[in-house]
Amino acid sequence: MKIRVKGIKDTDKLGRKLGELVEPGDVICLNGDLGAGKTTLSKSIGLGMGVDDYITSPTFAIINEYEGRHPLYHFDVYRLNNGEELFDLGVEDYFYGKGVCLIEWAENIEEFLPENRLEVWINTTLDPDEREIELIPYGDRNEFLARELIK
Repeated sequence: MKIRVKGIKDTDKLGRKLGELVEPGDVICLNGDLGAGKTTLSKSIGLGMGVDDYITSPTFAIINEYEGRHPLYHFDVYRLNNGEELFDLGVEDYFYGKGVCLIEWAENIEEFLPENRLEVWINTTLDPDEREIELIPYGDRNEFLARELIK
């Protein structure tokens, strides 16, 4: 399933919609090149969840936690040497806890991700303001999320 977004306004709209739909236990995996818009989309998802704090990429912290309608656990795993480092952080408590996990650079830890997840691939196009967003759902819940986002 693919969606084209043009500019920050469309990206914000898509992210807010996803943020309104997510529920505890959802794992959203954001993938794409450097500068593709993963953090921009993360901020919009947080806004859709009712997060009031300013959302930043947790590149050096690895995990930032925010309070909204549900807890938001925002990961950036770009700098991890391997996915096993996540277990030192208690990642299973996050993945199977009472919040929503949002993981930037998730492709770097694919073998450690939960089976049920929504992968969001942000691809740049020839137009610098346009992005093609591919949704790859794993599990019924994520099929539902992807279909709702396509509408």
